[in-house]
Amino acid sequence: MHTILGAGGPVANALTRELQNIRETIRLVSRRPIQTSGKTTWQKADLLNFDELLAASKGSEVIYLTAGLVYDKKIWAQQWPVIMQNYINLGKETGARLIFFDNVYSYGLVDGPMLETTPYKPSSKKGEIRAKIATQLMDEAKAGNIKASIARGADFYGTEDVKGVLDVMVLDKLKKGQRMQWLGDVDKLHNFSYIPDMGKGMFLLGQNPSSDNQIWHMPTAKPMKGIEFIKMAAGIYGVQPKYMAASKFMLQLFGLFDKMTNELVEMYYQYNHDYDFNSDKFEKAFNFEPTSYVDGIELMRKTLYRMI
Repeated sequence: MHTILGAGGPVANALTRELQNIRETIRLVSRRPIQTSGKTTWQKADLLNFDELLAASKGSEVIYLTAGLVYDKKIWAQQWPVIMQNYINLGKETGARLIFFDNVYSYGLVDGPMLETTPYKPSSKKGEIRAKIATQLMDEAKAGNIKASIARGADFYGTEDVKGVLDVMVLDKLKKGQRMQWLGDVDKLHNFSYIPDMGKGMFLLGQNPSSDNQIWHMPTAKPMKGIEFIKMAAGIYGVQPKYMAASKFMLQLFGLFDKMTNELVEMYYQYNHDYDFNSDKFEKAFNFEPTSYVDGIELMRKTLYRMI
């Protein structure tokens, strides 16, 4: 059985589809009900409650953690260490392989490509929390107490409910006939992970025990300048590349009235410096070519946004 903790989010949904394609037995675990069928079942459990998690995870071969907490550093500081310790304890209790889906906040500002070997030098409170729990997990794996890996993705796009920065500020604006927005400097490099590719990446790690006890960057197309993204997306939608760039000052100003925006201010360094997420290790190991931005955005234009 493959168990997904924190089910219901975009990465969990993409992973679920991959597992269903080969008719795996899947247990989705979340606080809110999820409609299921066939060999996929749902069980209620709180990630902060170990007994509930254990009851939901017994018999698992692989346990994935794909949770996304409320975007609030205070909540992260309170809950992530508890969730990670529960996850580690599940690995010890069940013997299941653990695969944790993570982001790049722990690296902080990186001069050059972000690699799996890049040291943790967080530039934010959220990054400090992420670095702590990632270290917490991999230290247990290095000690031989569990079998665990980390799968990391860059900023994502391709969600069904318009959550990623590229989805919200560029693609959804184009869908609605509005002017695009760009966070930060349009002349800096940035790359984005396509949600279906992250689901496939997590799936491949789950199918290959030889990938255990490592950090893996999920397959992601090479970075482009922001202005190149803007022109490319506008071309796909057949409109003029009109946009507005959002500065840190604008975020700070809007953050006075919107908590989510305020929480994003400390991450602004990712958008006014080059952001080069490298997934060569995964691509070579699994002979996997990431979806190009042109193909990913075109697929979204034709299919995903019809679901919203």
